[in-house]
Amino acid sequence: MDAIVAVYSDWGIGFEGTQPVVIKADRAHFVELTRGRTVLVGRRTLEDFPGGRPLKGRRNIVVTRQSIEIPGAEVVHGVADALELIGNGDCVVLGGASVFREFFPYIDRVFVTKIELAPKSDAYFPALDESGDWYLADAGEPLEENGVGYRFMRYERKVNE
Repeated sequence: MDAIVAVYSDWGIGFEGTQPVVIKADRAHFVELTRGRTVLVGRRTLEDFPGGRPLKGRRNIVVTRQSIEIPGAEVVHGVADALELIGNGDCVVLGGASVFREFFPYIDRVFVTKIELAPKSDAYFPALDESGDWYLADAGEPLEENGVGYRFMRYERKVNE
């Protein structure tokens, strides 16, 4: 299972349900990495998507405790239900913070857009650089958009031998 996340220099990922700083190139990178795949997202994060709707061109699985229907998405109420639905299929976890936390044990690869700013955040992604379970597989090239530096990075979980 993969995850994709944009993080700030302090591994913050959002404030009050949205991203304080957005890199336009990150949105294009996100589309490239998720198109045609199954995406797993929390209901609150889904609400922050354009129009608050599931993403087109992807199988959308939404994790929520609420008993609701979401047109264009399959709704599950927990990790076990989601894993059963996904089976051995290809899946990308999109967040938010609680969904990342719940599915973290099943994630083997994380595509990180590291933004060189630290705006106020109230949600964080685990600092993979500080974990002995992960290694930086691709540091990416330093890039810049509107004076803000960023990199497209890839972390992979270490395999116990």
